[in-house]
This record gives sequence, structure tokens and C-alpha cells, in this order.
Amino acid sequence: MTTTSPTYRAWTKLPDNGLGHALFSVGMCVRVPYFGSILPRVIVMEPGRCEVRAPKWWGIRNHIGTFHAIAACNLAEVAMGMLCEATVPGSHRWIPKGMTVRYLAKAETGLHAVAALETLPDFSAITEGTDLIVPIRILDRAGTEVVHAEITTWITPA
Repeated sequence: MTTTSPTYRAWTKLPDNGLGHALFSVGMCVRVPYFGSILPRVIVMEPGRCEVRAPKWWGIRNHIGTFHAIAACNLAEVAMGMLCEATVPGSHRWIPKGMTVRYLAKAETGLHAVAALETLPDFSAITEGTDLIVPIRILDRAGTEVVHAEITTWITPA
């Protein structure tokens, strides 16, 4: 029997509204304090997909007043991590292994990260270890992709 992660079970038990999303996001930041530096709010979390928003506040601005590049990488990692928590069954585990990032345009607003897999892996076929590449599109308020990241995760049986 395939089980889900405790993180994903917590998400599904909370109401699917602003309050539920805020409560989940605060709990996530308590568990992973560095995520809190970007004030993320998870708004969609389901197998194969996660969406996270982060406001542009003074703590993430760089010297030219835009969303700092590494803060955007942190946002990408939040989206990837929550996607993996919703996707990887309890019979397996995951860990980030590498990240490639392209900065496409100035990020002058709050950002919206979308991590999405086109197809879900067959976890029953993963008996050793395998790479899973998670693409993340990071959009500004106008819907322009300002950052594109791909995070390679290492998936193994638990």
C-alpha cells in the first residue's frame, strides 16, 4: 500500500482557502526555518504540482531593488520540496541533488513559482536510486517568467 508523506497529509487536512494555506505555510517554515526568509505561501499542492507565492518585501531585495536571485532560488526550492512531499510515496524518499537556474528578466514584483511534472514516475519501478528533474517556472505579477529553475532530486526506496 502506498502512503503519503506527513507533510502532504497535513496539507489535505487543512481547508483549501487563504487561512488553510497560511497555516500550512507557517508550519512549513517552522519545520524548515530558512524558507521563512521569503515569506512563502503555498497555494496549490498536489501530486505532480505545487504553486507558491512570495511577496516582494525589503528583506529579499537586492542592491537594485529587485527580488534577489538567491531568494528566487529559495522560492524554487520551496516549490520543488512541496511537490516532492505531495508526489513521492512513503515507500520512497527524496533529497535535492543539484539546481540549474536561468535568470530571464528583472523580478520587480512578488513572485509565483510553479513546479510541475508532465508525467509522474512509476515509483514501484524505482528499486535503486534515480534522478527526478523538477522544472520550476517563476513568474512575476504580469505572468512573465523571470526565473527558470530545474532541481534534480535523488529518489530512493525508504
